[in-house]
Amino acid sequence: MLRAIHTSATGMAAQEANVNNISNNIANINTVGFKKSRVEFDDLMYETLTESGARSDADTRYNIGTQIGSGAKVSATRRIHSSGSFQKTERPYDLMIDGDGFFGVILPSGELRFTRDGSFNVDNQGALVTRKGYKIFPGMTIPSGAVSININSNGLVEVYEKGNSKPQEVATIPIFNFTNPVGLKNMGGNILAGTPSSGEAIQQVPGENKAGSIVQGALEASNVSMMNEMTNLIRAQRAYEMNSKVMNVADQMLQTVNNIK
Repeated sequence: MLRAIHTSATGMAAQEANVNNISNNIANINTVGFKKSRVEFDDLMYETLTESGARSDADTRYNIGTQIGSGAKVSATRRIHSSGSFQKTERPYDLMIDGDGFFGVILPSGELRFTRDGSFNVDNQGALVTRKGYKIFPGMTIPSGAVSININSNGLVEVYEKGNSKPQEVATIPIFNFTNPVGLKNMGGNILAGTPSSGEAIQQVPGENKAGSIVQGALEASNVSMMNEMTNLIRAQRAYEMNSKVMNVADQMLQTVNNIK
């Protein structure tokens, strides 16, 4: 019975982590560019009482072995990089990636990070930045006399100044892709960092070589589905309750054994 109590405890711990992940998904349902994640589980080690194929007597073998499992554990939280819905804003500095890839973000330390959140602004120096003031790679300055700005699907930034009908090319915003985007590390604040698992960032021209194109005046909503998350939450709750029930039953059985005289 002690085995059953321990096993059910691992199940409860695993479902607690599952509920924590679901709550984070739901909390970020309105976070621009947020990618939901799912919890993945592994079963724990087994005690083998009888090996499959071992001899049952001199002339025969066991067709099926006997193994007793010891529960489950969380093995990973996998980020799902499916696209979120299109949200039109008409703001010239709101950018959305239609397809795969990430915007580059330059931290104050000079390190390069990545984001799907395209709700950018211009700071007091004319630089295109995130809400936290991080500059967008490769770093560009919008002239103070700019009347309007146009960013095409290939990331070319053109500025129209007063008295000049011909646009000025300011910069080209690239898109970064990864061999394994699931391996990216979430740093919070809608910022992701590359890891040895994700591979090196591959800088590409938007709309080319499977890189997503840029849409100006729009944002990508979170890819969280409230209906799916509520379904997952109910399943996790039921699994937690059943593991708790198993622990209670095992405890009652132990009490029965202890009361035998």
